[in-house]
Amino acid sequence: METFFSHAFVDSLEKYASIKKDIKKKVDMIIANPIAMGEPLKGNFRGFYSCPVKKRFLIIYLYCNICRKKRDDEIVLCGNCKDTSDDTIKFIALGPHDEAYGR
Repeated sequence: METFFSHAFVDSLEKYASIKKDIKKKVDMIIANPIAMGEPLKGNFRGFYSCPVKKRFLIIYLYCNICRKKRDDEIVLCGNCKDTSDDTIKFIALGPHDEAYGR
């Protein structure tokens, strides 16, 4: 499984260093089983998944295989979509609910 971490995700990881172990554990669980761990999002976030780390604290990610199968790649329009394999997880955002969704 290939992984990609956005700059926003990495910056948030540094910001929330106090729960870094919990975040790492959840990231490892997502990598092991991305579909079972996340909840598919709808509307403007179609194609993305969310997974709680703690109550109201989320990880937002994409799993390229499912994104392409559902044709969500036509909506998401990742800049590096053509350069990534189906077996790629892209960690996009991390933080409290409103912050993770970019308000």
